[in-house]
Amino acid sequence: MNDAPAVLQAILFQSRACRSMGSALNATILERAAEDWREGGTVRDLMAPWADGNAQAQFDAASPLRLIAALHELAMSGADPALSAAYDALDAEAIWTAAQPAMIRHFARLAAFMGHEPQTNEVRRSICLVGGFLEVAKATGLPLRCFEIAASAGLNLSWDRYSYRMGDAAWGDPASSVVMDTDWSGPQPAIGAEVLVIERAACDRRPTDLADPDQRRRLLAYIWADQTDRLARIRAAIDLALARGVSVEQADAIDWTRTRVAPRAGAATVLYHSVFWQYMPAQSQKELAALIATIGGDAMPDAPFAWLRMEPNPENMLGMQVRLTLWPDGEERVLAEVHPHGAWVRWAGA
Repeated sequence: MNDAPAVLQAILFQSRACRSMGSALNATILERAAEDWREGGTVRDLMAPWADGNAQAQFDAASPLRLIAALHELAMSGADPALSAAYDALDAEAIWTAAQPAMIRHFARLAAFMGHEPQTNEVRRSICLVGGFLEVAKATGLPLRCFEIAASAGLNLSWDRYSYRMGDAAWGDPASSVVMDTDWSGPQPAIGAEVLVIERAACDRRPTDLADPDQRRRLLAYIWADQTDRLARIRAAIDLALARGVSVEQADAIDWTRTRVAPRAGAATVLYHSVFWQYMPAQSQKELAALIATIGGDAMPDAPFAWLRMEPNPENMLGMQVRLTLWPDGEERVLAEVHPHGAWVRWAGA
């Protein structure tokens, strides 16, 4: 198998990853997709844009995720009734049976969907990040100004409006329609910290407009169909965002950070992001990291600046971590090891 093309290896790797993360349905679909690829079927044509990429290119592009999301979106649209019925039944074999002719009938639609980079907004990542916000509030004793980059639809911009269960700890709005729990281990986060968000803003290169049904469906399509709790949670978060008028500015993360983010006296300024860094070119990563360090250099005790992020462990790209750097001292800490979808958190804290 090590001699197989990287694109095929990526499909099989993502299949195993889906199974390990509780989606037997997508694991089976991708196994069948790999068989179709080997046989020179429609999957090979749909994956052609990534055919020459190495393993890292496949990881960066999340090419297999584009395929399963494209099929899910087509089913959700109702444009292929047989595929929709199979997804409603959550029957992987029936889905694949319906998908084979659907991929031919709707090839242009599926290819267009896959040509757009993955646009996800996993709202349970907030339960990974919330401990970091609490830590900043505890350490500084100041209200928070929160700025999210690569925010997609901005669902994690409302992190303080949700209800959280973190082991024996609870935090947030107990009346919230968005309720999150997780398999939490380690100490409690700083739930006693006073949290007041006085400013919040977000940007994305291609923000999702939740008022547009097509864009909203694209967002939902990246939630795995057999994980119905995730689908219910993101729908509740979408409703809350629409009710609150949450908006995301269309802008490049580096340009927006340079013009919008700076320490301000009397508040702790927090720049944050989740599962974004890996999709940036290496040069852009260096430029943004240097910019963040420059902003941190302007921080003062009465105007602290924090960089909070949930991203792959730089020493092991298969592991996800929450890291916090807080200026003016500029100390970086690994706060937690976390599941990519927030299903578990191994909290270390301060």
